[in-house]
Amino acid sequence: MTYRITGLPRAAFSHLIGASEAELARHNAVRMTASRPQSAPCRITLVDAEPGETLILVNHVSHDVANPYRASHAIFVRETAEAAATYVDSVPPVFAPRILSLRAFDEQGMMIDALLTQPGEADDGIRQLLANPATAYIHAHNATRGCFSARIDRHGAAA
Repeated sequence: MTYRITGLPRAAFSHLIGASEAELARHNAVRMTASRPQSAPCRITLVDAEPGETLILVNHVSHDVANPYRASHAIFVRETAEAAATYVDSVPPVFAPRILSLRAFDEQGMMIDALLTQPGEADDGIRQLLANPATAYIHAHNATRGCFSARIDRHGAAA
């Protein structure tokens, strides 16, 4: 079984990157500076910002479905992010140090299963949830703060 994890498209946030504080406020967003390692995971590049690096903190609708599982939460995007990262059959660096909530959804966007993974266990959890043929995709959330981390899709011939 194979899977693909892709960061969010930079274009979705291009109107915020480099924007003035007033313009950010009009979008309910703020500019922040990473204060320590592993404190600000970018949802475009799927790596943590380095201390001193600036990011935009903005609300993002991560599960845009017409059912009770519609979801949004605050996320970070690095102002230096160029393009969405893609990982096939491997997990991005932002997953490694974190406890993750993995949530499996069916084709209708209804949650059908979920589990928590400890640091270093994300790959096993993803494969466990994808073993269910009813799982259409998975959302990874950072368990501590609850924010969306990335979407995981089936990939290739085994999908």
